[in-house]
Amino acid sequence: MQEQVLETERPSPQSTSSAASTQAPSRKRFLIMLLLFITVVINYLDRSNLSIAAPELMRDLAIDPVRAGWIFSAFGWTYAAMQIPGGWLVDRVAPRVLYALALALWSLATVCLGFIGSFVGLFALRLLVGALEAPAYPINNRVVTTWFPERERATAIGFYTSGQFVGLAFLTPLLAWLQQRYGWHMVFVSTGLTGVAWAAIWYWIYREPRQFKGANSAEIELIRAGGGLVDIAQSSSMQKPGFSMADLRLVLSRRKLWGIYLGQYAVNSTLWFFLTWFPTYLVKYRGMDFIKSGFLASLPFLAAFLGVLSSGMFSDWLIRKGASLGMARKVPIIGGLLISTCIIGANYTDSTAWIIVFMAVAFFGNGFASISWSLVSSLAPAKMLGLTGGVFNFIGNLAAITTPLVIGFLISGSSFAPAITYVAVMALAGALSYILLVGEVERITA
Repeated sequence: MQEQVLETERPSPQSTSSAASTQAPSRKRFLIMLLLFITVVINYLDRSNLSIAAPELMRDLAIDPVRAGWIFSAFGWTYAAMQIPGGWLVDRVAPRVLYALALALWSLATVCLGFIGSFVGLFALRLLVGALEAPAYPINNRVVTTWFPERERATAIGFYTSGQFVGLAFLTPLLAWLQQRYGWHMVFVSTGLTGVAWAAIWYWIYREPRQFKGANSAEIELIRAGGGLVDIAQSSSMQKPGFSMADLRLVLSRRKLWGIYLGQYAVNSTLWFFLTWFPTYLVKYRGMDFIKSGFLASLPFLAAFLGVLSSGMFSDWLIRKGASLGMARKVPIIGGLLISTCIIGANYTDSTAWIIVFMAVAFFGNGFASISWSLVSSLAPAKMLGLTGGVFNFIGNLAAITTPLVIGFLISGSSFAPAITYVAVMALAGALSYILLVGEVERITA
């Protein structure tokens, strides 16, 4: 009798699977979503803190608009250039280690920006920050593809992506106050030190699904059955081939992927206007004082935050209601890009209220279109998530180079209107890219 009891208590593979089916799934994946959200908040503060400091910094260092455009674009040069190597690295180094290391290093470089007093020094350090941040979004995509089933993935991506807007929406006034009270140097020091601290927290908490304390077998099975790649770490550790030109040719040869690459360039064109020139536009070209502009500049970021949150939930709701994956992912992105074109309305009013309305609606649209990483997650070959994400982010973030530079040259006269028109045209082009090129959404096989 005792022997029979012991035998029934010994779990077999079949009983483990059965237990997973009857056990209530844990919810540790939502903690992972929160970790990504906070990381993205810090990531985007370190990208955009220069725009907050720019009006004072440009005056103190006598930097004209064209040179300011070069400084604003410096991040984009190395960020874009390192996307493919960074994506390749993401396929080979665990997110726990790679994210903590990259975050600590770019945050230290950000701190150093607070002690630089020359055009050359600012340009060089922004190049360094861009290079070190390059793996960030491919890591985010790797983590969310590992931790979330397909039907929850857009919500997860929308939630963590909203961090790029909510941090700026709520912290821009605080950073503006810090600048007024302590000088523009403190903007860089405070955001950089925050990132160093968070790097240690990420390393302490993050694990893969099967190693994460408290993630039960039912949750892991829910993720796996729903299309989450819970065992990607094991397959990567067994086989780590060198860089392959054949892999690169594959992710550069598919029309579907080019549709999302070019669409991401358009999404980022609007984004990088707001991350670089927007505060200067309000202060210098619309005559607002810096504290008032700090408050008003936060409103479009809040609108974008609402846009990206509602986009992810709307997209996953469409899937649950039976819409195809392609429709559920593409409708919010195309709709958001079309909404972003309304930014051009700011050229036809001198009312501060209406300027902010047009900016907020346009940035809401940008947020609504910002779940484009969900298509990388759905289209990329399973063993090339990092590489595909790297190419996607490389082409998309060429806008981080071109947008600040193009705007700098377009506003070299006295009017900002040509720059606003440029941003609107890019948004329209992005919508057409998704409409004409992407087609049916299904994973590409290698």
